[in-house]
Amino acid sequence: MQKIKNIAVIAHVDHGKTTLVDGLLQQSGTFAAHQEVDERAMDSNDIEKERGITILSKNTAITYGDHKINIIDTPGHADFGGEVERVLKMVDGVLLLVDAQEGVMPQTKFVLKKAIELGLKPIVVVNKIDKPAAEPERVVDEVFDLLVALEASDDQLEFPVLYAAARDGYAKWDLEDENKDLTPLFEAIIEHVPYPEGSPDASTQAQVFTLDYDNFVGRIGITRIFNGRVKKGDEYLLIKADGEKAKSRVSKLIGFKGLDRIEIDEAEAGDIVAIAGFNDIDVGDTVADPANPAPLDPLHIEEPTLSVIFSVNDGPLAGTEGKHVTSNKIRERLEKEMETNIAMRMEPLGDASFKVSGRGELQIGILAENMRREGFEFLLARPEVVIKEENGVRMEPFEHLVIDVPEEFQGTVIEKLGKRKAEMSSMTPMPDGTVRIEFEIPARGLIGFRSEFLTDTKGEGVMNHSFLEYRPYTGSVESRTQGALISMDNGEAVAFSLYNLQARGILFIEPQAKVYNGMVIGESARPGDLEVNPLKGKQLTNMRSAGADDAIKLVPPRRMTLEQAMEWIEDDELVEVTPENIRIRKKHLDPTARRRAARDKKNAAQS
Repeated sequence: MQKIKNIAVIAHVDHGKTTLVDGLLQQSGTFAAHQEVDERAMDSNDIEKERGITILSKNTAITYGDHKINIIDTPGHADFGGEVERVLKMVDGVLLLVDAQEGVMPQTKFVLKKAIELGLKPIVVVNKIDKPAAEPERVVDEVFDLLVALEASDDQLEFPVLYAAARDGYAKWDLEDENKDLTPLFEAIIEHVPYPEGSPDASTQAQVFTLDYDNFVGRIGITRIFNGRVKKGDEYLLIKADGEKAKSRVSKLIGFKGLDRIEIDEAEAGDIVAIAGFNDIDVGDTVADPANPAPLDPLHIEEPTLSVIFSVNDGPLAGTEGKHVTSNKIRERLEKEMETNIAMRMEPLGDASFKVSGRGELQIGILAENMRREGFEFLLARPEVVIKEENGVRMEPFEHLVIDVPEEFQGTVIEKLGKRKAEMSSMTPMPDGTVRIEFEIPARGLIGFRSEFLTDTKGEGVMNHSFLEYRPYTGSVESRTQGALISMDNGEAVAFSLYNLQARGILFIEPQAKVYNGMVIGESARPGDLEVNPLKGKQLTNMRSAGADDAIKLVPPRRMTLEQAMEWIEDDELVEVTPENIRIRKKHLDPTARRRAARDKKNAAQS
């Protein structure tokens, strides 16, 4: 029987999980000596590489001595918490990475809480000890205090601690030890992570924890085998979460080695493999022995808390920049996403629009960014929180928000969050001169706050949040106060006109950008929308006047990313997403229709 260890690497975003897995892959001898490997090899798609975040949990397997170690690299961002939760059920131990300077962060708490509830014992790795402001001892105390607060057992509190710099490829038991390699970490995994329970001779029981898709074999379930064996070509029973059963043969069995997937004929209890051959395989389903079917507990999947409406682009420039513009194409693409992304939901709304619900703006923004890169063109409405009704009471999601700001900005931030119905729960001065403030805030209050926050703190503030719970609805929340500058004509923007408009606010466009009636070209410096003409050229006469030939100096426009645009817009605005541009526009392009809609809204609010 193989000696197997299953671990997940968990941490807050940007504490070095993927870099550490790189180091383990390199030093375990899994890669051949001549094989070239990218940095952060586990971040497989372009967006992950660009942003330096992990979006999808990924698994790899390394061999160390006579052991096979299955490692799952998990996302650290709160929007992908659903991924982490499922993954933890599939492993027997966790590597908890904590930044030696930042210490325990909200996502650290979220993932560690799940791990403790499942009875997993953490191996704590204090990473980035080479940072100038690193305080490894303080961080170890913080982790211990957090475990006590999470009611960890005595065994879990006796966690091993290693100090590491994943980027430089070393780990050590003691800060005074020499910086060599990651051997101490391999030893800790083999010594402290228990072997999988379950016997290869019992009846087969395996559970799917994440999905993949292949154009040739269809849906693939990435599965942990808890008992028995799975053989290629044998018939098994698929038991769904609702008890429905279906028989099918395993057409392909795939094992993991390093970053490669290799076809195998058989796998046994404790291993993690990918199974193909079941058409409607889903997360949480059990693959069992038809002679003795025993289903495993279904997995709990977190409910979406935010929804955004995707619709067909109907603006004047529709179809000029994208390949896929029809509602059928958009629907097909969203349905394909729902096949593998189980933390999201999609429902068609008629009138060529679709409501997509997920765990946060980032998750939906990344789906939209992927679609845009694939040549899609569509409109996005303002994100809305998912409201539930329990016993006749309207409930909305609340978030736990942690903010690190330099001391001089704390007053502004607390005041702004107060208007958004946030309640402060703690305030701690940090050793590097910043203040860490914790809040509980309705998820609605966070929509549109990030860009305002970065402006208020001159880009020095750091904010992180994770889902807390559903609570009774708290009334209206203040949102953007500035109005929009709206183009009143179709054509190409002129530098002379933009120069004169600079005094009215911040522009989003540059000269020669295509504009149309109803498109938002900037943020007004005052409340209330303002209709402007960006096409007006200079009046040419044959008379010279003093100052007539002054150079036109334009301030660079504010470039909006997809997430910033989604946060910035109000209920009566849309984001137009194309492969080449991100534009903001009003829902009603006709000014008369806009005024009528605003009047109706005002009357409805008064009645």
